[in-house]
Amino acid sequence: MKMAGWEGPYSFVSRFEEGDGTNPEELLAAAHAGCFSMAFSNELAKAGHTPNSVNTTAHVHLNMTDDGPSINEIRLVTVADVPGIDEDTFQKTAEAAKNACPVSQLFKKSAEISVDATLQAG
Repeated sequence: MKMAGWEGPYSFVSRFEEGDGTNPEELLAAAHAGCFSMAFSNELAKAGHTPNSVNTTAHVHLNMTDDGPSINEIRLVTVADVPGIDEDTFQKTAEAAKNACPVSQLFKKSAEISVDATLQAG
C-alpha cells in the first residue's frame, strides 16, 4: 500500500502481528510527538525559557474493547534541555503544552494522555 508522505511496508501484518513496516498507530505517534515538541518549545519560549532541545516519543496504545480495537491511551515521553528553568515551572509548562497541542486536543475525548517530562541537566 502507498500513502502520501510514507512509502514502505504498511499492512495488516505490520499492525496486528510481527511484520515489517509501520501502522496507523506509529504514524499517529510520530505526528503527536512532533506536535507536542513544537507546542512545548513554544510554551517554554513564551515563558522566557528558550530550549536548546526538546525530544519527544509518543507511545500510542491500541487496545481491544468490546467494540473492537481502540486507541485509549497515549504516553508522551519528552526530554528537554532548557537553561535556567526550575523543575516546577518545567513540569507545569509540559502540562500546558499537552493541552495546547492540536493533536492532543484531537485525541483527548477518546484517550488518556499523559506526559513524562525530564529536564536534562545542562
